[in-house]
Amino acid sequence: MIQRIGVIKPKPIISGSKGFNPFTDKIIKINVRVTEVFSQLIVPTKEGLSINAEISLLYHVNPDSIKKVYLMFGQNYQEVAIMTNFRASTREVTAKYYATELYSTERAKIEHDIKSQMVTAVQQYGFIIDAVLLKDILLPDQITKAIQNKVQAQQEAMQMEYVILKQQKEADRIVVEAEGIKRAQQIINEAMTDVAIKYKYIDMLKGLTTSNNAKVIITNGDVPVMLNEK
Repeated sequence: MIQRIGVIKPKPIISGSKGFNPFTDKIIKINVRVTEVFSQLIVPTKEGLSINAEISLLYHVNPDSIKKVYLMFGQNYQEVAIMTNFRASTREVTAKYYATELYSTERAKIEHDIKSQMVTAVQQYGFIIDAVLLKDILLPDQITKAIQNKVQAQQEAMQMEYVILKQQKEADRIVVEAEGIKRAQQIINEAMTDVAIKYKYIDMLKGLTTSNNAKVIITNGDVPVMLNEK
């Protein structure tokens, strides 16, 4: 932007070489590129803990709002408008979540909530919030240990469920196999009628007569008796 004799021209100038009168004009530079600001904060949690958080914010100034931003906040707009609201929004959001949620399960939702809070706070002034990145959460040692114990317990429970499921499958297989054997025996028993037994008996006698080890077969019609065996 050009400020001429204390008055800022309404139309900003783009980057590059520009001519101006150094005696009457002043060039005011406002960065409109995406900027990352990194903050290490002590934030509250829902259960009342205070934990260390490392968070990055990506934002840029709307080129159409450069004059508005400068007139309201000056060239120190990042600290006055962005960082002040960033710290307040982050603490307000984290206070709604438990420490374990910040550490693992709800990180994406927390990032989204902080971004939404920032948009509400600063967009009206000409700032565009691009992203919020929750980079690291440093929990107290006792909380970290509790989380690790919980994860280990969950893994052990899953392993036990697998073992139980495997044993149940094996038991089901044995039952199915036993049912198959029982059914086969039932079929055999049902097939063993007097006629079938008689047929088997005759077929057995036929085999005995052709055997080299049996020369004489005496039978009463029920039980064969072999004589003169070699």
